[in-house]
Amino acid sequence: MSSPYMPTVRPRAIANWLYLVAALIVAIVVVGGITRLTESGLSITEWKPLTGVVPPLNDAQWQAEFANYRRIPQYQAIHAGMTLAEFKGIFFWEYFHRFLGRFIGMVFLIPFVWFAVRRRIPQGYFWRLFALFALICLQGTFGWLMVRSGLTHRTEVAPGWLATHLLTALFTLAGAIWTALDLRDLARDPAARPARITTVGAVTAAALLVQLFYGALMAGLRAGLVAKDWPLMNGALFPGVSQQGEGIGAMLTGDPAIVHFIHRWWAWVAFAALMVLARRVRTSDRRASIAIHAAVGVQILLGIATVMSEVDIAFAALHQLVGALLVVATTWGVQAAGRRAVTRPVS
Repeated sequence: MSSPYMPTVRPRAIANWLYLVAALIVAIVVVGGITRLTESGLSITEWKPLTGVVPPLNDAQWQAEFANYRRIPQYQAIHAGMTLAEFKGIFFWEYFHRFLGRFIGMVFLIPFVWFAVRRRIPQGYFWRLFALFALICLQGTFGWLMVRSGLTHRTEVAPGWLATHLLTALFTLAGAIWTALDLRDLARDPAARPARITTVGAVTAAALLVQLFYGALMAGLRAGLVAKDWPLMNGALFPGVSQQGEGIGAMLTGDPAIVHFIHRWWAWVAFAALMVLARRVRTSDRRASIAIHAAVGVQILLGIATVMSEVDIAFAALHQLVGALLVVATTWGVQAAGRRAVTRPVS
């Protein structure tokens, strides 16, 4: 494997490629959110990784797809009586979501193979890049398992699978950004070491992970519709349970009112952690600090707007977009703190 000091390696080129991959992941997260909001996710009832790239091209193929959709419970419960033209509308979003997933896979795989064959990958980074590609493949698998969970007795996908699908995408996004930042540092200084996760970074990442997990459950349970007022929920600080006879685990992850309550108030725990991180990196990477401040502020405002608008699609999609950008900003800040830790002179 190439040494980082060999002239053939191209850390900056690889970093720029990973930034492109990250931008595409942000895009697919937003499209996935719109797909869920428009009840489009179950419109394609089969998983065809290769042949599925070609959409229906004639009336017979469209009728066959529509017939498949009419067999699942969601059609009768939510879209009964819809026309073929209306079906094409929800089919578009799910098809576009899957197309983007395939496109991201190709945008990653082809340059990765080229960089590896041409010995452009710096020492120590091949397996990190391979792990990112494995995550992309795993993401597609989780996406199908999520869809499959809603094709039998349910009228929507299982919230747990939706959370797994979304969090895997955001974890892949964070990995791509972190690796790109490490490579950017290597391009500037051939002796630069990869950043490490500091205590502050780990605590902040954990706090944000909890918030993202509950955000995914909010989407899967449609918990945003439980209350449209803020800061109270239906006139009360604590809404109480909306389901009876549930165990503590089911209540914390499956009760829409409790999930909404946790997501609403844990946001301030994540906010506090992010402010500490932003302050920590303010002198070493001011742009990362500014990005964290901007993203978390806008995200909180969009969350409030989404609730008070009764989950208006525009607000909800923007909330998901800025959520992905907050992951980018947080990764930037955690990496900056870790870079500062490995470059701090030893006394």
